Amino acid sequence: MTNEEQRLIEASRLGDLEAFNQLVRIYEVRIYNLCYRMLGDHDAAADVAQETFITAFAKIGHFRGNFFRAWLCRIATNECYDLLRARKRRPTLSLSAHHDLDEQPFDLPDRGESPDEFAQRRELAAAIQESIEQLPSDQRIVVILSDIQGFTYEEIATVTATNLGTVKSRLSRARSRLREILRAKGCLRLD
Repeated sequence: MTNEEQRLIEASRLGDLEAFNQLVRIYEVRIYNLCYRMLGDHDAAADVAQETFITAFAKIGHFRGNFFRAWLCRIATNECYDLLRARKRRPTLSLSAHHDLDEQPFDLPDRGESPDEFAQRRELAAAIQESIEQLPSDQRIVVILSDIQGFTYEEIATVTATNLGTVKSRLSRARSRLREILRAKGCLRLD
């Protein structure tokens, strides 16, 4: 954690909303992407990310430690789990949610690739996201935190409130299952 981040956290603990807003600006994209990968829905991800920051501001006095990013991701993960449990209890069909490849906000074309290469990359990204959504939530969160967000095993253990061995085994099972799903979709070869 940087000195500036520590200063912003301390000011936020004292009720400084502008300091907390600066923390939000630092982490908003990362938290949104985590929520989107967990939920697979842009609107739900935006709502849960917003709820994450509201909860974090309300509970910032309880933050103890050096891993603010992990603490925020833990809140986001819990919010995602809550929404997933609610969806399971009350399944609904959204009339506005759809998985249109053209609406993925974080996938900009590489000027050096051909239109075919761009289309193939988009198709692969969509297949990977669909495959991630098929994982059990405990495996989904570890693969998102490790392979997409770049967290260390220790940070993942903090976020998921599990021990290091559990993180490693869940990640191994998640990666293995992703390979199986992607092979079944024809996205991976059996070389």
